Amino acid sequence: MTITSLPPLSLYIHTPWCVQKCPYCDFNSHQLKTTIPEQEYIDRLLFDLEQELPEIWGRSLNSIFIGGGTPSLFSGKSYERLLSGIRALLPFHADMEITMEANPGTVEADKFNEFYQAGINRISIGVQSFNNQFLKVLGRIHDGSEASRAYQIAREAGFKNINLDLMYALPQQTVQQALNDLKMAIELAPEHLSWYQLTLEPNTLFYHQPPPLPDDELTCDMAEQGIELLTKHEYQQYEVSAYSSAGHYPSTHNLNYWQFGDYLGIGAGAHGKITRADTQTITRKSKKRNPKDYLDTNKAVIDKQQQILKEELPLEFMMNAMRLKDGVPTALFFQTTGLLISQIENALTEAEKQGLLTKDHDYIRPTEQGYRFLNELLTFFMPENIFINSNQDTIKIKRLD
Repeated sequence: MTITSLPPLSLYIHTPWCVQKCPYCDFNSHQLKTTIPEQEYIDRLLFDLEQELPEIWGRSLNSIFIGGGTPSLFSGKSYERLLSGIRALLPFHADMEITMEANPGTVEADKFNEFYQAGINRISIGVQSFNNQFLKVLGRIHDGSEASRAYQIAREAGFKNINLDLMYALPQQTVQQALNDLKMAIELAPEHLSWYQLTLEPNTLFYHQPPPLPDDELTCDMAEQGIELLTKHEYQQYEVSAYSSAGHYPSTHNLNYWQFGDYLGIGAGAHGKITRADTQTITRKSKKRNPKDYLDTNKAVIDKQQQILKEELPLEFMMNAMRLKDGVPTALFFQTTGLLISQIENALTEAEKQGLLTKDHDYIRPTEQGYRFLNELLTFFMPENIFINSNQDTIKIKRLD
């Protein structure tokens, strides 16, 4: 393992508060019961970032993503102060993508102009559905008309790069209802669409009290017909659930995740991954999850920190890279892991024999089968199925029955 260069660096900022916790949500979000300690949290975020600086000396930011929770509960003035503070600590790439997640509720939408003036240039609106029946089941606090209006307000505020989040396979949803949601989103003509299947995640209300979801066959029909509809309207799928419209690039921040780039994570429960050439390490780090603990100035912000082992790197890389429709350049494996592509040649060959990926000197790509059955593809790169030859420092595939 020899790390000779560093990947692009992004910044993820987590805001943990919501007006109401949705029954499907497994993110680190907390229902707001009192006033948000907005200024104290901004102070803590900047302190958090300052603690990260020794790990990233000399590097600049490629993108910023503000997620949650509901980041749009904060004021535009707070984000102006936060972004100014970040810029004082780290250089920004020119024309850098700065995304914020937002709910379509009237209170948040009224702030869109403030957010744009603060320097946020991309907004991701959590629509989920335009159908009031499903919005109620999902625990959303907006209705379909507010979702459409929020999009228009974002445009009027000056946003030229908008993403809409939509879900399908909702409780008792039909194929036509799922396609109707997509059609309404397409009519608005956002630059980007995130269209993903509702899944029951542990530690959610839906997981413990499962609603009646469409069966696998119906869900598959929704996915296939939805992709066909998006393709017809020139939305290009570049990742499992991400689509960019004709003439627009995919999200810089999203691509950096899937291409195994580096990212700082600040905020309650935020995660990060940092590569260091001086120590030849790739480390994952997470911050205190509970907002009270995170805000406690007598406590450290870091919760856990762990170096990724050499034998874990092939899986870590592939589980991200193979989510991309077009795969990744072969050279990216060495650039981001410090491992030679020859060190996983056997694993690549076995996966190719099973029809799960294709490889050549320039690119590694998932096949249609590999893209649909990603877990099966990743099996070839799991640590228990590989071993490192200590003499040759080579990773080899074990026999898979």
